[in-house]
Amino acid sequence: MYYKSLTSRIICLILVLFFSERTLSAQETTNNEATWIWYPGDFEVWLSNKMQVRRTEREAVFPPLWRYYSPYALVTFQTEVDIPEADEVKIFSEGPFQLLVDGVQIYGQPKSITIPEGKHKISFKVYNQEVLPAIFIDGKYVNSNASWQVTNEDKLWIDEAGNAQQSGTPWVPVGSWNFNTPEEKPSEYRLATEPWNAKSTEKIEGGELVDFWKETFGYIQIHGLKGKGKLALYYGESREEALDSAKCETLDHLSFDGTQSETYTLEGSKAFRYVQVQADASVKYDSISMLYEYLPLEYRGAFKSSDDLLNQIWDVSAYTMHLTSREFFIDGIKRDRWVWSGDAYQSYLMNYYLFFDSPSVERTLLALRGKDPVTAHINTIMDYSLYWFVGIYDYYLYTGDTKFIETFYPRMKSLMEFCLERRNDNGFLEPLEGDWVFIDWADGLPKTGETSFEQMLLARSLEAMAVSAEIAGKQDDFKKYQTLSDDLKAKLFDIFWDEEQGVMKHQRVDGEMQDIVTRYANMFGIFFNYFDESQKQSVKDKVLLNDDILQITTPYMRFYELEALCAMGEQEFVLDEIRDYWGAMLDLGATSFWEKYDPNQSGEEHLEMYGRPYGKSLCHAWGASPIYLFGRYYLGVEPTAAGYETYTVKPNLGGLKWMEGKVPTPNGTVDLYCSTREINVKASEGEGTLIIESKSKPSTNVGEVKSLSKNKYQLTIKPNTQYSIKYKAL
Repeated sequence: MYYKSLTSRIICLILVLFFSERTLSAQETTNNEATWIWYPGDFEVWLSNKMQVRRTEREAVFPPLWRYYSPYALVTFQTEVDIPEADEVKIFSEGPFQLLVDGVQIYGQPKSITIPEGKHKISFKVYNQEVLPAIFIDGKYVNSNASWQVTNEDKLWIDEAGNAQQSGTPWVPVGSWNFNTPEEKPSEYRLATEPWNAKSTEKIEGGELVDFWKETFGYIQIHGLKGKGKLALYYGESREEALDSAKCETLDHLSFDGTQSETYTLEGSKAFRYVQVQADASVKYDSISMLYEYLPLEYRGAFKSSDDLLNQIWDVSAYTMHLTSREFFIDGIKRDRWVWSGDAYQSYLMNYYLFFDSPSVERTLLALRGKDPVTAHINTIMDYSLYWFVGIYDYYLYTGDTKFIETFYPRMKSLMEFCLERRNDNGFLEPLEGDWVFIDWADGLPKTGETSFEQMLLARSLEAMAVSAEIAGKQDDFKKYQTLSDDLKAKLFDIFWDEEQGVMKHQRVDGEMQDIVTRYANMFGIFFNYFDESQKQSVKDKVLLNDDILQITTPYMRFYELEALCAMGEQEFVLDEIRDYWGAMLDLGATSFWEKYDPNQSGEEHLEMYGRPYGKSLCHAWGASPIYLFGRYYLGVEPTAAGYETYTVKPNLGGLKWMEGKVPTPNGTVDLYCSTREINVKASEGEGTLIIESKSKPSTNVGEVKSLSKNKYQLTIKPNTQYSIKYKAL
């Protein structure tokens, strides 16, 4: 999962100089189709505001707990062109605009203009207070696209001769997504929908219970609606919740005057499997259906094995992941419907092994970060700010895309400086007023003072900042953050590593080390590769496999616990854990995976959380972690240089007879089949290294198998070549 030496993996980068103006040739502009453009990050801020305020609890609006940011109301777009002939350019704008061509104002709000042959500077100043300023410019040569620049502070004035003057302007590359026609306005973005029919209905006292047979998300539709009166809908992820009209988490009360359409679609989307419908005798309807709402994503990853239960777990995990992949990666579809950084970080990793949808990662990172000035941690949670930094490096490692870092490095730096300012005199993070230390939902988990877990995340975040500074061309920052990371790691081990016990202690309060050992820093230290081999083995035996250590009951931290065990070669043990943990949810009727599963609970206790009978989310992003584990540690595919320029494939059956699957890469897939006797692999791009553990030297149809150590061999994988390897599994 993680980079072992961050700076050694920085590939040669061609740095874009964002503060200089760019002139486009006719060839360049011709090859760039028109798209809607805006100030980078503003669409994501606006859309996240709009989405997250949709959360309701029993018809009451429940907005997020953290700061809201706003798009810039006035921005200036600019480009320079050199065109071979006059170009008739159509203009579309979200908001009124001022247009200057070569510094001369074009009066009015023209829907098109003719740009003469030759070199020209074109500038649009656009205002929009309601949504966000955006433009779509469509000509043969002059098109709005990623080559344009934008500023929110153009410092422009007109001198006594009537000429436009400009200075000190911070220009940045524009933002865009996939709004590629004038009609596809950013402000009108909606998720896709498709009609789904209910699978069964059941008459109950005073109404009916509608069952869609699995967890879903969308808009209820009422067909054949007639009459005047009231109708109520009580939603439930479970049958019990839908039938409990007094305590269900979400509901809708509707009043009809007789003039409504016979097919009535509710305005708000909800999460549910069951819906209880109660209507006045004067209100009649024929049936209930829904418009399923979803983000169109391609399932590029796949996994199948000789174990049908694991196959079902993968399928339900994929469905869970898709349900929680909406405008952004969110936590749960019923209760919060918010963007939480810790939840999203895991979604990024699962995404790389299921969808590999880069725009969803970018949108989520930008929505979480917001804008300057920084006044609080992301989601008000200390560890969630730190996950944000590591998520950016992982995005670079998996995709090879440096543009995000180059564009948003200033926001990375300002957030990191905020974090560093909140260290204590020892150079450690500990909660100040307003800081929430989350770590995990766990009864009895102490979170005060200095915790080793937070310091470990900060050290990794500083490493991520060092890599990002290098990419952004900030050499002084690179040296600063690398030094801070090295120093913090040294302090972390000096203070928290117990040499006698061979474990990382959990907490120090007022200078006093507490005799507490938890799993958190210990398991992160394994896959962060902060421990040497003897330390890893000690942590595995004394912490990860020790039932006396505080147990983890959330899929959130099970993700990391099982990853650490996989990193230590315990794939067979982990498969048994997955079968027990995720399989138990399936045994209880789960059609998507939950926020938390506790085997000690029974009946309706499984629905309870936060002191509410139905407070638990039964479709939660972090419940889908088998997607990542199967792809990364069983199929064994991991990038080792940015964008899969190089990668490793280390298949591990974990006791399975066979497995097969696909792991997506930026421009293709790594396809793998593995049994106890045969491995077949083919990749679309990059240079891979297949690591094989075999009782004897394997044979291959292509290439040369080389010995690494006893029973360990490697084979170089070239693109678009089918490799068939015969071996004897250990």
